[in-house]
Amino acid sequence: MSERTIEREKGASPEQLDFLSDLVPEVVPEKPADWRSQVPSVSALTRRIRGHIENSFFDVWIKGEISNFKRAPSGHAYFILKDATAQMRAIMFRSQLSKIKFELKDGMEVLLHGKITVYEARGEYQVDCDTLEPVGVGALQLAFEQLKQKLLKEGLFDPKFKKPLPYLPRRIGIVTSATGAAVKDILKVLVRRFPNRDVVIIPASVQGEKAVPEICRALELAERWNLEKPERAFDVLIVGRGGGSIEDLWCFNEEAIARAIFRCPIPIISAVGHEIDTTIADFVSDVRAPTPSAAAEMVIPRKDDLIQLVGYQSQRLNRILASHLEQWRLHLSHLAQRLVDPRQRMRKLHESIVVMYTRVCSAMKNRVTVSRTRVESAMQMLNSLSPLQVIGRGYSLSQKLDGSIIRSPSDVKEGDEMKTRISGGVIYSRVITSQE
Repeated sequence: MSERTIEREKGASPEQLDFLSDLVPEVVPEKPADWRSQVPSVSALTRRIRGHIENSFFDVWIKGEISNFKRAPSGHAYFILKDATAQMRAIMFRSQLSKIKFELKDGMEVLLHGKITVYEARGEYQVDCDTLEPVGVGALQLAFEQLKQKLLKEGLFDPKFKKPLPYLPRRIGIVTSATGAAVKDILKVLVRRFPNRDVVIIPASVQGEKAVPEICRALELAERWNLEKPERAFDVLIVGRGGGSIEDLWCFNEEAIARAIFRCPIPIISAVGHEIDTTIADFVSDVRAPTPSAAAEMVIPRKDDLIQLVGYQSQRLNRILASHLEQWRLHLSHLAQRLVDPRQRMRKLHESIVVMYTRVCSAMKNRVTVSRTRVESAMQMLNSLSPLQVIGRGYSLSQKLDGSIIRSPSDVKEGDEMKTRISGGVIYSRVITSQE
């Protein structure tokens, strides 16, 4: 390619012409005899191209749409950045990808910063991305909305999982910076509302890289404390910090803290920033307080109010008790008027018993008389039918010695002994002979 050919490149800028001139050797009218030995190899030419590209495009911003997004097992991300008429490959290494707060997806339009590199093995160029942000919305706001929708679908914000706050907690835990203004505000309000409450500060960073692991560890520590020392357990926790920028408050928008709050069995009040600030921690906590001071007011009632309430309830109870006692007194008085003298009732009861006793005795006497009459009549009848009565009139009764009655001469034989009952006694005899 000659200089005239280069100059005829349509639309070529001066910089492109210089770049192409550097790639093409100076054209001479006649080629040397050993010109073939001076032809560069593919690798050599690729290295020259790589040097020019990487030295020229080491700090670029590109706008485009993400396509074919893939995350490799190594943690690196590979995707295509394209627009309506062109596309280029892009890579984002794990160390840079971990700093992105929102989730990258196909179809997302982004502003990408990085440098153009050449992959010599395939002769391809790509953009090595070190940061990017969504077009039309801030990166942190997009990350906030993505995580909010994710946790909402999983049910972490469902009211059925919200634990009620204790009315009068014995032990209050505060997860925040031990030196920040928030803890001072909380303690000041707690002391004013209810002095001598058991309050424990569980220190944790609330800003920066250490904030997320330290807050998660503080919640786990409180839970373990409750398991090991139930007699001194935390009844409620306040988790939060004072106001600041969205970057300052961002740790409370991290997924790890949201899940740690959801897992914690202790009721949690989220107290992050000012009233206008909203974080993911507010949605997943059991109760959201607009400020740390408001959290202290929500966690415990005023002692003076409780004393006043106890006095009022005591007076009300006394009035109710007096009213009930008067009602029972009137009721008993009414019953007393209807109640008969026990002595009179006993006297009537004694008289009734005497009457009943007399009636029973009379009935028994009559029954005995009737029974006696019936027995005597039966005895007379039996006597009239008795064989002894017949014997008394001159008749006799012959029996064998075994008591059987002799009714005919055939009942005995010669030599049998027998007895004959007559009036006045019994005659024993022996049979000499018997005839019919």
